[in-house]
Amino acid sequence: MPIYPDLRTAHANMQMKSHLYRPTSFWAHASEQISEEIESGGVENFRRLPTPMGYFVPNYGSPTSGFTPAQVNRLKEVVANEFPEQKKSQLALNQYLDGYQSALADYRVMLAADNPRQIPYIHQFSESQFGHPVEQFEFDGKRYSRSSLNYLLGLTLLKKYLGNDEIKTVLEVGGGFGTLGEILAQSGITHLRYIDIDIPPTQFVAERYLAAALGPENVSGFNDTAQFEDIGIGQLKKTSVLCSWQIENLQLKVDLFVNFISFQEMEPEVVKNYLQHVKRLDTKWVLLRNMREGKQKLTATSTGVKTPIKSADYIAMLDGYELVETNVHPFGFETVDGFHSELLLFKKK
Repeated sequence: MPIYPDLRTAHANMQMKSHLYRPTSFWAHASEQISEEIESGGVENFRRLPTPMGYFVPNYGSPTSGFTPAQVNRLKEVVANEFPEQKKSQLALNQYLDGYQSALADYRVMLAADNPRQIPYIHQFSESQFGHPVEQFEFDGKRYSRSSLNYLLGLTLLKKYLGNDEIKTVLEVGGGFGTLGEILAQSGITHLRYIDIDIPPTQFVAERYLAAALGPENVSGFNDTAQFEDIGIGQLKKTSVLCSWQIENLQLKVDLFVNFISFQEMEPEVVKNYLQHVKRLDTKWVLLRNMREGKQKLTATSTGVKTPIKSADYIAMLDGYELVETNVHPFGFETVDGFHSELLLFKKK
């Protein structure tokens, strides 16, 4: 069984920090489960472990699609047995159930909307296979997952408004397994500094993922920066993954702040604290993707948040910023049961 001292050290440090930097109700139990699964299954397999797949390794197919694995297998079996001669029908069904058609739809939106002559050059991205993903698609010779296509669509929206603005220093809170950092590292940005702030164990996973994808010489981690009271550009490599409480130590100017999906899983006071630091760092652009209606509420029998955060709450917390655009179609997502994963783009006034 793998033992990861870095993970245990970061987790022990977190227990001594403010509740603003520890897992909230939605993540409290999951964080423990993820740590256990990482140590039993190995970080090199994190993209096929059950709890990571349910929390920060999104997919298009089952169970996100609404079908259980058993239902998927049964539907494929029925069509194959009942209509063995209809190979096209079988192929179409398989592509739908496995998420290929949904991934292709997102990829086509990116191709249609992106300006390939404008930095960041997101069209040249191809995703690492570290973590042994159970779902990854290839289009035009490049690899994509739902995580990477989510970010690529968000960056496509951002590029509509950047104009001549340069995006060199990017801060993210709750960056999953590090996808945005991987995209930006391949995007042609000179003097890039990407900083992902997260709680253990996702901070640990993202650091390992980015080190594998980009080379450890290009990635700063918690152990590299824990001794610094002030963290500036000079203390950071091209890509950095820091622990949640280290946002207080950052001393730099941020061009772009990003949060995709994780704010909706936090409580309002935690989100407000992070956004206060975003404002403290004189951030110019803010790109959010979160549920318009808010996350489900915590109950005695189901995971959730105590107080859902809705779009209006983000707008209120970002006083001093102009809301440039809200977008569900085509860059966000509407679920089959009518919920809206909405992109919000802000610019400092």
